Amino acid sequence: MTVLIASDLDRTLIYSSAALALTAPDPEAPRLLCVEIHEGKPLSFMTETAAALLAELAGREDVVFVPTTTRTRKQYQRIRFPGPPAPYAICANGGQLLVDGVPDRDWRRTVAARLARECAPLEEVHDRLTGTADPAWLRKARVAEDLFVYLVVERALVPEEWLKALTEWAEERGWTVSLQGRKIYAVPRPLTKSAAMREVARRTGATHTLAAGDSLLDADLLLAADRAWRPGHGELAESRWQAPGVVALATAGVLAGEEIVRAFGEAADAANRAL
Repeated sequence: MTVLIASDLDRTLIYSSAALALTAPDPEAPRLLCVEIHEGKPLSFMTETAAALLAELAGREDVVFVPTTTRTRKQYQRIRFPGPPAPYAICANGGQLLVDGVPDRDWRRTVAARLARECAPLEEVHDRLTGTADPAWLRKARVAEDLFVYLVVERALVPEEWLKALTEWAEERGWTVSLQGRKIYAVPRPLTKSAAMREVARRTGATHTLAAGDSLLDADLLLAADRAWRPGHGELAESRWQAPGVVALATAGVLAGEEIVRAFGEAADAANRAL
């Protein structure tokens, strides 16, 4: 039996210093391992315990660990997880499927054909976002992998009514809007992590799937898995999102990441014992 573990990365498995949410006294804080360097500076962390558990999990013959992220391929490749390299990775919210670090062209063609059929073009959505965003709170606008667009903003200054109007406008055109930290994403609705996860399961012959994630863009992934977890922070927690088979953790911050990795291991063991 093969267990496929598809996990979101940012604010699910790995955490910036601003997202650690460490509340215990400093002498009791967990030891951290830096797993990402950006421009010569440490950017993302796991607890050392979570890193050790993940390395053990990724090295198991009965497990396929699949990092699953909205990050672009370039952004994903900055991350250095402990343990063996992941044979598969899902980037750009399912738009890129990496096989041994190399983009799969067949998958990209499949995604492109579906987007052309089912939603408004990227250019229309990009123009709407950049044309209506206020320079007072907009810091950057980026197009990712020619698939979706995101804005980097001063979150406290973004008017709720602007975000609501954008969400409604995008939904009418087959796109989803998600606010994650200082980023506002607009992603085509057919561009999903779950579709890419199913493709990896097909290729690997996985018979049981586990997943974790914290944002609206992870909801389809959690629903598609046999068992899933969401941390006690993020869009899903803030909206009190729940679904059958999805465990809503109370733990927030980097310690939630550790709890999720431990749960993956226990669930993989249970799935194999059930055979």
